[in-house]
Amino acid sequence: MSGRVVVVGAALMDVHAVSRRRLVLETSNPATISTSPGGVGRNIAENLARLGTAVDLVAVVGADAFGDALIDQARSVGIGTGEMITTPYPTGTYVAVLDADGELSVAASDATATDGLTVPMLVGARSALESAALLVLDGNLPPACVGWLLDVAAAASVPVVLEPVSVPKAERLAALLDTTRPILLLTPNRDELAALAAGPTRPLDRSGLGPGGDSSPDGGPAPGSAPGPTHREGTALDRAVGMLHDRGVRHVWVRQGAEGSTLHTAGSSPTVLPGRATTVVDVTGAGDAMTAGFVHALVEGATPSEAAAYGQAAAELTVASPHTVRPDLSDALVRGRREPDRGDPL
Repeated sequence: MSGRVVVVGAALMDVHAVSRRRLVLETSNPATISTSPGGVGRNIAENLARLGTAVDLVAVVGADAFGDALIDQARSVGIGTGEMITTPYPTGTYVAVLDADGELSVAASDATATDGLTVPMLVGARSALESAALLVLDGNLPPACVGWLLDVAAAASVPVVLEPVSVPKAERLAALLDTTRPILLLTPNRDELAALAAGPTRPLDRSGLGPGGDSSPDGGPAPGSAPGPTHREGTALDRAVGMLHDRGVRHVWVRQGAEGSTLHTAGSSPTVLPGRATTVVDVTGAGDAMTAGFVHALVEGATPSEAAAYGQAAAELTVASPHTVRPDLSDALVRGRREPDRGDPL
């Protein structure tokens, strides 16, 4: 597989305010405030660039300081920004206020820019989409845009990786899945899997799938180990995966938190990747690193099972860092994590 990877998804600015003492409501609190680039699609693109994959990002930003900063930072790490879209809306922003102990007290998000994305705004990127080695889609995109992107990819025979992001986003993606829009890889946790398998006409039923199994919102791996699914859970999970295979999804990579992950391939036995003990600093961004690792390895010629193991190693490295995207992430670092005889590089 050769050529550039194109990621279409959200780009926003994260603003974190950490109170310097116990948080007092309804008044001003002294705090340490920092900003950093974020957004699922943008995070995946940066991880890919740091791993050495040629990647372009298609995302919406405002004509403002945050938008300029996101584009400048993307260019600085090697992400192609020629297809970025500017909107009259403000750049997406996520604001989190944390107590002195680091616990989240309240958060707010303005995703108006991404929510306002329309198909006509994407048409200018069609040539890049059709020539991509692989297309990665972020479930934060409006459903009409995801449907159009899947149609373009299908017509051009471009493989697609779809990151569902959350249960509400997975619920609205379910209606878009059918055999006329083949998907190479879908990356849900258990709850997202239930939402995707429910489809547009069936009620959502998570019974038998067990808990989501994730310690992070994006489904990244967590430390330690946990018992595998019960027989009932396994049967329900297999049935849900089978429904997605029947609707054109080749690989369903179910993320199971501390248990690790399982890659389900149509017509083959599942590949089970047990979770490994990992020193956790911050779980944010683990799922984005996991997806990027898979894509990077696949583009480099790995089998899907090898790519999944590589992606899980990238996620394990990410949770051991305080950064959403680990600044020292590299192909060599991930390969070192995958080789137990070399010890834990963390």
